[in-house]
Amino acid sequence: MKLKTTLFVLAALLVTGLAQAQDGWNWPADSQDEAKARELNAAYTDYMKSEQFAQATGPLNWLLTNVPELNESIYINGVTVYKGAADAEADAEKKRVFQDSVITIYEKRAELYNNEPNWIENKAYYSYDFYKGNKEKLGDVVANFEKAIELNGELSIPSLYAAYFDAVYRHNAYNKVYTPDQVLDKYDQIQALLDAKEAEGVDVSGPRGTTERVLVAMKLIDCDFIENTMGPRLKADPTNLKLADQIFKYSIQYKCTSSDIFLTALEIKDSNEPTFGTAQVRGDLYLQRDDVESAKEAFNKAFELAESDAQKAEVKLKLASIYAGNGQRSDARSAAREAAELDQEKASDAWKLIGDLYMGSFNVCKGGESRAKDYSVFIAAYNAYQRAGNNQGMANARARFPSKEELFTEGLQVGGTINTGCWIGETVTLATRD
Repeated sequence: MKLKTTLFVLAALLVTGLAQAQDGWNWPADSQDEAKARELNAAYTDYMKSEQFAQATGPLNWLLTNVPELNESIYINGVTVYKGAADAEADAEKKRVFQDSVITIYEKRAELYNNEPNWIENKAYYSYDFYKGNKEKLGDVVANFEKAIELNGELSIPSLYAAYFDAVYRHNAYNKVYTPDQVLDKYDQIQALLDAKEAEGVDVSGPRGTTERVLVAMKLIDCDFIENTMGPRLKADPTNLKLADQIFKYSIQYKCTSSDIFLTALEIKDSNEPTFGTAQVRGDLYLQRDDVESAKEAFNKAFELAESDAQKAEVKLKLASIYAGNGQRSDARSAAREAAELDQEKASDAWKLIGDLYMGSFNVCKGGESRAKDYSVFIAAYNAYQRAGNNQGMANARARFPSKEELFTEGLQVGGTINTGCWIGETVTLATRD
């Protein structure tokens, strides 16, 4: 995970403003103890200001041990001192002692002062920074993040969500403590909290991308998991909209959209929270299953939910194709014409479809009395292909125009007009293939 740089920046942000002067000093009643406490308080403070953190730990430790209720400032500054000492220490064992002291200071502060929501997020961050590679400590790291969310309803710094979910990932990898469903619940909670931040105008693309990559790295979800683990739960409780939404989202993300459970989830989602997208995808799936009537119903619903003419045109083209496949030629043409009128970018596809309809109507429309009239459907097809800009279609249609001889035999000539009759019912200008 590429969290290291971001977390170093966060460290500076989290420390800002913590070492404020505190009211309510509780000096020892004994004058000698008071004098010593004052002396050591001044000593550690001077060391801290000069960034001699290791030296500051001696007098500070005496205060924390002997006068723990002296003032909250010794806990606020204590984090700065022990964190600074840990950063400067090269020996791994001594570094760990200093890091443990940071967390101990937070825990002691929680016992004495009723303001844990103000700093629990800091504790969560430091515990992750210190213990993300420590198998035994990862449970505490996760618990600290979750307590911060519990107490404050969120993590104020969005980047910490990436650290939190990375801790979940590591804890599960090392200790096998979660079921896949539990991991997904945590992931979905994080996404919901990020959504709330994003709604406030905060850029959450970084942590969102990191959490998504972590989820993929966990390899919890595949089509089998969606179908055989999540699917039975949805079948047992088809009113569970949250679960249906999860199945819908994961099926798309992991390319599992051919399963029956995806369609079930989609139907639930579309019935409760219909959108153009859900209705359209629903129609596509019905078409794949040859359920034409359900597909038409879904596409008509999508048309009503469309938010733009382009979306409406897209749906009309799908309906035109369905009608054409059912032999409903007039309905197909009407839908295609609507698509062309709604969106110029769809006009080419729409007019090609109409050209195909005309080309396929020769056997339906031929009367056998006039070759010129029978073959005029190909002139109508040519005109449609021309509007589509489809050169291949135009060439195919022209190849089936009547010949000059056929026009002459019937007393007709190039440039005259004739009505195709039949369902097409268009008047076209006569032309020949030769």
